Amino acid sequence: MRLLARFSSAMLCCFLILLAPLANAQVRNYDTIIASGVLKVAVYQDFAPYSFKVDGQPRGVDIELAAALAKALGVSLELMWAPPGEKLDDDLRDLIWRGSQLRGQQLADLMMRVPYDKDYSQKRNDLGELENDHVVMFAPYQTERWQVAFDRTRLDAVPSVAVFAEHPIGVEIDSVPSFYLTSIFNAQFAGSTHHFPSVQAAFAAMHDGKVDAIMAMRGEVDWQLHQAHDPQWSLAENAYPSMGRQTWEIGMAVHESNRQLAYAIEEALETMIREGEVQRIYAAYGMRYDVPEMYQ
Repeated sequence: MRLLARFSSAMLCCFLILLAPLANAQVRNYDTIIASGVLKVAVYQDFAPYSFKVDGQPRGVDIELAAALAKALGVSLELMWAPPGEKLDDDLRDLIWRGSQLRGQQLADLMMRVPYDKDYSQKRNDLGELENDHVVMFAPYQTERWQVAFDRTRLDAVPSVAVFAEHPIGVEIDSVPSFYLTSIFNAQFAGSTHHFPSVQAAFAAMHDGKVDAIMAMRGEVDWQLHQAHDPQWSLAENAYPSMGRQTWEIGMAVHESNRQLAYAIEEALETMIREGEVQRIYAAYGMRYDVPEMYQ
């Protein structure tokens, strides 16, 4: 009997230990955030030009925008660096509403670089339940699209993607451009599509003459051209037939119970966009900026 009691007691202790981290995953409301003087913002690590480090110092448009928003709220910025998960749903779960034991159950108040997309926010599981009902996605701050850059010493122009039947093009592995170029027109461009671990590596290959062009997100392409200062590297204006959606908006996310914070962030962001502050942040990184439809 005593042995059973000890075993039950030990099992109870283990159970409570496992539950303890979950109980610590607390969402801070707006008043608590302001009183603490700190806004905790989740950003993706090693994701230039949006959020990255140079000599240990945070840089990127998402970093500077988050700092400006924190300043508008009268608080300081605390960054939570996160590697991207296999799915965005995983990132939202780990960073905004449930937490992860790998991060000590710490939650961010705000997450940057989340799709501002009604279809995604209303996505339902097999039971008909909203998959992201714990999250509010709001405040679009960037319009993103696909972009081709090419080296004019090896390619005169890119009037259409047809030129890549004869000219090698670089893409990031497992990216939309990768799937697109290796599947359209009966996989006509599969042999000339070269895969790299990152967009930066693809541009390094173009510098070395291994590919003649790159396809990636416009923001990443703008940043790489800004860094390279190569007058022979140009932006293409071709279309992407059979690609479906080619532009999308990027916004932010908070816990669904934290709408007061979302309203405050939206108000500060709209002021910054209308006063040109967001545009100046993007221009400093050599990036073009299209005002999201909400603010036009």
